[in-house]
Amino acid sequence: GHGFIAEWGMEQNVRDSRISMLYEGTTGIQALDLLGRKVLMTQGEALKSFTKIVHKFCQTNEGNEAVQEFVTPLAALNKEWGELTMKVGMAAMKDREEVGAASVDYLMYSGYACLAYFWADMARLAAEKLAEGTGDAAFYTAKLQTARFYFQRILPRTRTHVATMLSGANNLMDMKEEDFALGY
Repeated sequence: GHGFIAEWGMEQNVRDSRISMLYEGTTGIQALDLLGRKVLMTQGEALKSFTKIVHKFCQTNEGNEAVQEFVTPLAALNKEWGELTMKVGMAAMKDREEVGAASVDYLMYSGYACLAYFWADMARLAAEKLAEGTGDAAFYTAKLQTARFYFQRILPRTRTHVATMLSGANNLMDMKEEDFALGY
């Protein structure tokens, strides 16, 4: 990096504009690597190993009323994750551009799904500690509140990523290169 330490003025603007170029490229490359190489090229093996962990967690906690508000949507999300992977994979078999079109949204969806599992597990532990009456009640209450915030305010973003993934590659690939010209 450039080593900027000032948080104001031109120095911060330059730093922020430089890093945004890196973020954009990194996201796309990481997304293509995740969906194309790590998921689709392995027939979803890496994904299956993680979604099995999530599935087991949901089964184990399906009767736990203290975390039902987290377990129920997590179970649905986990199931949907596999279905989305299959749909994108099937589309990619017909048109390889589908991988690139879906990859960034797949990466984002996957990130939200992973965090949902970890927040649900933290909520489970926090609920247990509160029920036992041990530990710092304010800390564990805050964990539950933060998990609730995540599930109610952040996790719904997956809906947009699903719609975008399923919209296909045509809306991207049908444009001609000259359509991007600025000479109007």
